[in-house]
Amino acid sequence: MAEIAQEQPGDHHEVEALYDLCFAPGREALSSYRLRDGVPPEAELCLVARGRAGEAAGAIRTWPVRVGDHAALLLGPVAVHPTRQGEGLGGLLIFEVIERARMAGHPRMMLVGDAPYYSRFGFSRLDGVLMPPPTNPERVLGLALQDGAWDGIGGEVTRAADPTD
Repeated sequence: MAEIAQEQPGDHHEVEALYDLCFAPGREALSSYRLRDGVPPEAELCLVARGRAGEAAGAIRTWPVRVGDHAALLLGPVAVHPTRQGEGLGGLLIFEVIERARMAGHPRMMLVGDAPYYSRFGFSRLDGVLMPPPTNPERVLGLALQDGAWDGIGGEVTRAADPTD
């Protein structure tokens, strides 16, 4: 199917080209991108799936954010090359990131997406968690990586501080 490995610095331009191919122009204007600006991603949770010829067939990135006073991971974007869609590669990348995040001890993960698709990975709607506008609250989903990790957690999702700030 594909070999999955941690994204390396030399993969950056190829992964960005894949995101450009898979998403509409202006993707970086979305509210979730404002939470990523100037903040390095969680490197160990950024993965690339490579096909037999070594091409980037899929990619996923994960970013630190704050929900109120609590740390969380923001999953996404996830992209699969159009010629590889329908093979389950996106799901494989998501499951792999979830497992790696659990093993690393992260308590909670969230994303903005379609509940019917992401519920199969364990994500459900987060009531009281507010993404920057104009995000539809119905699309704000979370997954507890540790038991009860979302219990009592709410508030605005904000940018995590850059360690170099």
